[in-house]
Amino acid sequence: MIRTELDAAGIRDARLREAYQRCRELNARHGRTFFLATRLLAPAQRPAIHALYGFARWADDIVDEPLIDDPAGTPAERLDAVTKDLHECLSGGPVEDPIFAALADTAARYEIDHVLFDEFLDSMRMDLTVTDYPDRAALDRYVRGSADVIGLQVLPVLGTVGDRADAAPYAAALGKAFQLTNFLRDIAEDLDRGRVYLPADELAAHDVDRTRLQWCRSRRRTDAKVRSALAAQHAIAREWYRYAESGIAQLHPVSRPCVATAAVLYSEILDRIEESEFAVFTARATVSNARRTRVASSALARALWARRGSRARALTKTAG
Repeated sequence: MIRTELDAAGIRDARLREAYQRCRELNARHGRTFFLATRLLAPAQRPAIHALYGFARWADDIVDEPLIDDPAGTPAERLDAVTKDLHECLSGGPVEDPIFAALADTAARYEIDHVLFDEFLDSMRMDLTVTDYPDRAALDRYVRGSADVIGLQVLPVLGTVGDRADAAPYAAALGKAFQLTNFLRDIAEDLDRGRVYLPADELAAHDVDRTRLQWCRSRRRTDAKVRSALAAQHAIAREWYRYAESGIAQLHPVSRPCVATAAVLYSEILDRIEESEFAVFTARATVSNARRTRVASSALARALWARRGSRARALTKTAG
């Protein structure tokens, strides 16, 4: 299928095709729900989404999965090198790494604002030094770069029916909703990395702090106070989904089934968390393969209908 996607996107260069293939493999391996939703896009759109995801996944792993005695240096040194190489490739310089090659091509084809990539890397750097967030404003600064900008990067690929600026707040909001879901689902894993992605003042309102969270983690249970605090965070994430979903109608019809499916499946992680009574220290909340398949299969008919009713290739851009 990758050949069909690359052909539809007008990507002919052999090395570039290999670069996009590498990004697609990263997406398939690490982003199960995201990859499934991407399959609902028109083939011409998929390579660009894979490139954007591949870069984000690769940079995130530098921070979250550092190698021992990495010859490329510390995570901070590697991020500095990534930033340097990013600027060079986006300005048309020579590209060796396949992920950069695919990213540079996608950024050129869809005229993606380069600042969005810098903002993303800024948040990745925060993960190297920041372990707690005193309030919502501080957390939002991190989420802006780690999630909001991802929605804004993919928006040109998805296309809109009106002014892109009108759809941008909703695209950013959906990225934020996904990230807030991750914060709740992965709280135990993040604690193990020394991080808490929940505003300290909002936790304190429920008499919860890092020490109490660590106590729950060590005993694999959620006490009443932590349950109350997490329920409040859960409600905030729900609000962001409601706002973001109201903007899906502003996307190109070909892209709506994909985004709607991703929103449904990711929001159902919140359902699983709530159904478990916030037992996030016991098991990682997931949506079953059967459920993902049912939701995607239902959306596929809408996606195929949208493709027949519009010229999906009009969404494809030619670099240069």
